[in-house]
Amino acid sequence: MTRSLAVTLNALGLLGIALVLAAAFAAQLALGELPCPLCLLQRIQFALLAVGPILNVRFGPRPSHYALSLLVAAAGAAFAMRQVLLHIAPGDPGYGSALFGFHYYTWAFIGFAAAIVLIAAMLLFDRQFKDEADAPPIPTDAFAHADAFAHIAVWLVIGLTALNVLSTLLECGFAACADNPLTYELLKRGA
Repeated sequence: MTRSLAVTLNALGLLGIALVLAAAFAAQLALGELPCPLCLLQRIQFALLAVGPILNVRFGPRPSHYALSLLVAAAGAAFAMRQVLLHIAPGDPGYGSALFGFHYYTWAFIGFAAAIVLIAAMLLFDRQFKDEADAPPIPTDAFAHADAFAHIAVWLVIGLTALNVLSTLLECGFAACADNPLTYELLKRGA
């Protein structure tokens, strides 16, 4: 696998993360279901999961960038599993709406588990970490030379993360978030 293919695959990973963040945000707005603190923690983990691929797009693939993403995915899977276990009792309706029979935190666990497997698979390809003999040296600002697809993927994740941060600020204000949020606290105070 060449560096350019690795960068393209990292950009695809960023689009996958953007899709998760957009779906969670859209469900929040369309269904009026405010995320609970554990849900917010899982969104943060998805946003942090994007740091490794962004670094790979910006500076070129490095094992340390993948390792960072692996650690974040493992923590995200643990947070999601905690919420799954909170709602595993028979008769517990779960928190929020279900999508294709699974609640969002179950989908988050599946997403983090898939990320762990995919990142580990990317680490199997050592060639992406070596300079190609016949290729020109990698510029110090590799991001400037990345294709438009990678740029769009990076900025899409950054934009969606910013929207989620703003939404969380509106939901929780400057205090701890409610366990079962029903209103946007910051908007309620201004009314």
